[in-house]
Amino acid sequence: MSSSIVCDRLSFAWPDGTVVLDGLDAAFPAGRTGLIGVNGSGKSTLLKLVAGELAPLSGSVTVSGETGHLPQNLTLAAGRTVSDLLGITDRRNALLAVERGEVAEHELAEYFAVIGDDWDVEERARAELGRLGLGHVGLDRTVATLSGGETVMAGLAALLLRRPEVLLLDEPTNNLDLDARHRLYAAVEAWTGVLVVVSHDRALLGLVDTVADLSGGAVRMYGGNLAAYEEMLAAERETAERMVRAAGADVRRQQREWEEAQVKLARRVRYGNTMYERKREPKIIMQARKREAQVSAGKHRNLHAGKLAEARDRLGEAESAVRDDPEIRIGLPETAVPAGKTVLTVTGLRTASGTAVDELVVRGPERVALTGPNGSGKTTLLRTIAGELEPVEGAVAVGVPGVRYLPQRLDLLDDGLSVVDNVRRFAPSATVNEVRAGLARFLLRGERADLPAATLSGGERFRAVLAALLSAEPPPRLLLLDEPTNNLDLASVRQLTQALGAYRGALVVASHDQAFLEAVGITRRLVLDRAGVLSEQPASPAREEV
Repeated sequence: MSSSIVCDRLSFAWPDGTVVLDGLDAAFPAGRTGLIGVNGSGKSTLLKLVAGELAPLSGSVTVSGETGHLPQNLTLAAGRTVSDLLGITDRRNALLAVERGEVAEHELAEYFAVIGDDWDVEERARAELGRLGLGHVGLDRTVATLSGGETVMAGLAALLLRRPEVLLLDEPTNNLDLDARHRLYAAVEAWTGVLVVVSHDRALLGLVDTVADLSGGAVRMYGGNLAAYEEMLAAERETAERMVRAAGADVRRQQREWEEAQVKLARRVRYGNTMYERKREPKIIMQARKREAQVSAGKHRNLHAGKLAEARDRLGEAESAVRDDPEIRIGLPETAVPAGKTVLTVTGLRTASGTAVDELVVRGPERVALTGPNGSGKTTLLRTIAGELEPVEGAVAVGVPGVRYLPQRLDLLDDGLSVVDNVRRFAPSATVNEVRAGLARFLLRGERADLPAATLSGGERFRAVLAALLSAEPPPRLLLLDEPTNNLDLASVRQLTQALGAYRGALVVASHDQAFLEAVGITRRLVLDRAGVLSEQPASPAREEV
């Protein structure tokens, strides 16, 4: 299969000298490719280089056809309209002028040139918006009035209207509710051109034909979707671990042989010295035998030392072949909440966004999913429960100490303080050594714990925030999480799931990530509709209201 995108010795660095890519060689095939890798590995930068939005420091990118790029964060002027975003305003205006008879005869050619063959552009635009769940959005509506999810889908509609040969999507499911995600999945499945998508969304990555893993400054290609990739990765890891075990056994065997040889050589030297002292043979013969013994001992020593060094080299190579797949392993018994204990009571609540909750009771270590379409008021409800916002009406009563709220922006850290000092803000009575031991369990060891928070990578910052929240005083017995998997790579999502697996308190999490909700063991599902009314549904996933 021919490659649609070819990167040849591609290098890029930011103006401050930070190297992102260094001599990258990669070839992306036709079809749908999922580009994965840890936060900070350069995925978004690579897409921008492919799209021509960034210039490489050296090397080149070759793309077969026109490229369309949907960045992770769409930066749009608030006064622009949906028509502007779709790129059809000039054609719409020309069509409208012609239809109204406002164009002089000598100007018709100019207007026809603007319209081209796109006489049905407005109908096609409305159809594309409708297919993506934006049928209610008018073409003259301003971008400022769109929600984050609506903006993403409108941006996608603009690309689908253009029909570029190569489509680049960067975390497109961020800020999308469940219904919008299903529409995005359908659009991806129907796409017949080349597509490269950066995502941590397991359902979306289940639709790709190829997985490209960007790690260690190199791209490795795996045929199949995410599930197939994980199976191959598990097989690779099993093979590598088997090689480590075999190499380790060889090192131990060579070590034993080395030690045995040393004992034998020592015995031979002692025998030779004894015979020399007793002078049972002529001196010239004794000296010759002593020299032979020394040469023989040296040869044996070198032989066994060489074998041992080779065995250790093979062990090092085998260990380097095992992927670094660190896991958060912590125990949090102090966060435990007894079954049946009332953790949270909400009565007659109306929030600043208009959300209405007649009654809500959370008991014991329940794990509650808060779902609903974008704009229904989930974040406002969580902030009101956390005490950050005052309710317009009603009351919120928390029955346990230690309520902690994790916002979408992960902005709980003071960038000017070290990681250790940030955690101590949440746990002031803990010693530095205790904090360091806790951070090590969150994979922040040694010098990394002394770095200013501002210098952390995305994954490190996420783990530092988790460490601060879960180490806080008093221990958190009610955790409120707002879209915690947004902008996290697959490894960080897995680590978050591991940390929450050790958490024994009550959990309320607003998320559209169904795989994540299942992984953390959701026991209840609360749904906010577009009117801001809260209701309870079965814990199994359900399609949200359109």
